[in-house]
Parts: sequence; structure tokens; C-alpha cells
Amino acid sequence: MTRLLHRSPAFPPPVAAESSGILIRTADGRAIIDAAGGAAVSCLGHGHPAVIAAIREQVGKLAYVHSGAFSSAPAEELAECLVGHEPGGLSHAYFVSSGSEACEGAFKLARQYFLEVGQPGRTHFIARRQSYHGNTLGALAAGGNAGRRAPYAPLLPESFSHVSAPNAYRRPAGTSEADFVDVLEAELEAEFQRLGPASVAGFVAETVIGATAGAMPAPAGYLAMARRLCDRHGALLILDEVMCGMGRTGTTHAWEQDGASPDLQTIAKGLGGGYQPIAAVLMREPIFAAIRAGSGRLWHGHTYMNHPVACAAALAVQRTIASEGLLDRVQAMGERLSQRLNARFGNHPHVGDIRGRGLIQAIELVSDRAAKEPFDPALRLNERVKQAAFDLGLACYPSGGTVDGVRGDHVLLAPPYIVTAEEIDRIVEILGEAVDLALAS
Repeated sequence: MTRLLHRSPAFPPPVAAESSGILIRTADGRAIIDAAGGAAVSCLGHGHPAVIAAIREQVGKLAYVHSGAFSSAPAEELAECLVGHEPGGLSHAYFVSSGSEACEGAFKLARQYFLEVGQPGRTHFIARRQSYHGNTLGALAAGGNAGRRAPYAPLLPESFSHVSAPNAYRRPAGTSEADFVDVLEAELEAEFQRLGPASVAGFVAETVIGATAGAMPAPAGYLAMARRLCDRHGALLILDEVMCGMGRTGTTHAWEQDGASPDLQTIAKGLGGGYQPIAAVLMREPIFAAIRAGSGRLWHGHTYMNHPVACAAALAVQRTIASEGLLDRVQAMGERLSQRLNARFGNHPHVGDIRGRGLIQAIELVSDRAAKEPFDPALRLNERVKQAAFDLGLACYPSGGTVDGVRGDHVLLAPPYIVTAEEIDRIVEILGEAVDLALAS
């Protein structure tokens, strides 16, 4: 009997005993290919010696100090590594322990910024349906997944409203992507006007929507449009790159491929690669300057903010990505993954869409390809695919509610940046077999 409260208490998961590279070995002796990095976390795979050495060294020097009293060399160096060159105008950072914490922190920072500059009426945020920003109450309120929000709806703050996701696969028939962006712009502008532009603090979006919609990039021009509207109305553009950032799409920041940079950005999974819990909020200079010149302090904090060991691990991860040229590798292996997915599933009668960027890609499963009709949620198809793949030695990241938070199934892949071409081929081969087995069962 286990004393842990597992995510599925009736079905405790197998115990992972050890891991290396892209393999996880269970206590009962099975070797499982980690084709999703857990949840797009393990960007360097498992057991990278440079990161392990950095953690050991830092623990021996300084394990913990409270950020209200001390800084540390790893935290200072990690901030310099990330924003010392001011990418897209981002100039300062602080570090927390999860993507949910980072998103909460970004919303609070946006609120503090507007109070510091004398605009206290900015209390609303516009987010998107089928988004996910974390599981704390504020982050869940920002998220637009109906199924995940429903149990906690009475507890959620009402400062978030939602517009449509940029789902190019399900755009109106006969509408070009450019026309679709125009439709989404009109909807976003209408929401600004409904709320009153002077009441909006920010527009919140995942650059590539991750777990809830399945590796969904926005159409060309979408983020530039959002940047333009935020600037017009004096609101902040807040980009959540917890899942898709830090190299996952083939550039350090996913927004580099979209021609628009944020005022606030959250990062997490690829930041520390799972070696330590760590996430970050990145901000532009005007936000930092307003706090420094105003109250002079951040009105928000966590016990483990700027944790020295977590920062040392993340610094080692980022230096390894640079020294091993892994951004180029993500682009090359991402192209191979796309090719293999299209070769295996491009004509599959129950795969409606294949999408993503770099090493975050997904297939969307449909009962009727021509009508883009999802399967009945009662079938729990995504869970059946997950189990079939695991039985075949593959850990992937399926999810349900792809279409509207209730209906729809997809399978997301996010293998480590170190993945080889042969491993990509094997991942897709096993996934193909698992999908067919799940559909036949």
C-alpha cells in the first residue's frame, strides 16, 4: 500500500528507479522512452553530468538563504545569463519554484506596476480559452480550460475574461490564416472595449499553447497584432512560455519566431530541465524602473525565491544548451519529428491535425476527419493511447478537452533536446502502434 496521494489514487503509477539519457527504468525492470520529458521538462534528458556536478558543488557551498536578506552568486549569474543582453527589452528576472508561481507572480507584478505609475483602475486581464497557466487559483482563473476550471469555479477571481484561442485547424471554413487573424483581432479589440481599455492590465497568452490544446502555435501575425493592441490601450503583453520556452521551439524564446516580444514573460520547464524545481518571471526595464523609483520593493515573495541550488542547476542547464549547440539540434530534430509524424499519421483516418514547433509537437485525434468531429469524451481515448504507449515502452503526454475543455483528444510529444534521429523514428513508430491499438480496443 502507498501512503502517497497519487493523481489517480485507484491506479498508483509504477515506481521509477533510475534514469539516463531519454530512458527511465522502473523498479520492476522496464525501460521506458521519455518522449515527453515528463511534461516538456527534461530538456537535457536524465543524468547529465554537468548539471549533477553543479548541484553537488552548490549544495556544498550554500544550500539556502532567504531572498529577503541575501542574494547568491548562482541567482545573480543566472539572471545575467538570461537577461544580461536584454532580449526583446527584457532586463530583469526573479526566480520561483514552479510555472504556476511564475504566472501568479507576473499577474501581481503587472498590478503593482500600474499602482506604482498611478493607474489603479487597471484590474482586468484578458486571456484565452483553451489556455493553461497553472493550478493555483489565480493562474487557474487565467487559464481557459473549462474542464479544469469547473470544480473550482466558485473560488476563482473574476478579474480574468477570455477570448478565442488562435486555433487555425478549427478556423471557419474558407477563411485564410490572415483573415483568421483579423477575426481574432476584432474579437480582442471588442473585449478591450467591453471592459473599458483603461481597466485592462494585460493580455495573457501562451506563445505556443501547450498541454490543453496540444502544441498549438498561433497563425502568422497573431502575436504582432496582440502587441499592437496592448500598446494602443496601454496594457501589458504577458507571454507564458513555461512549456514552450527556453529552447523548446528551436530558439531560446518562442516569441523570437513571432516578431513580438512581451512586457512580462514566464519561463520554467526548460529553464532547469527538471534537475531542480525552478521558474522565473522576466520583465522589461520600465516595469523594474517603476518599482525602484516608486515603493522601492516587490510586494510579493515566496520562501524559496531565488533558491541557490535551483539557480545553480538552471545555470548549468543553460550553459550546457549553449555549449552543446542544442538549439540547432532542436531545429533539426524538430524537422525530423514533423516529417515522421506526417509520414505516419498524415493520411490516418483519425488524425485531424499534426502541429507544433521544434520539439513540442502533437497530433489531434478525431472520429471524423472531414468534419473534424472529436471522439466522445466518455471513451477517454487519450488515456487509452497513454496506457497503450506505456505498455509498449513509451511515455507520451496525451490530454483530453482539446476542443473546448471537455471534448477532444490529442497526444503531445516533447522529447529531450539530446534526442537522436533514430530515437525520433522509434518514438513515432511506437506512438503509431499505440494509437492504432487504442482505437481498436
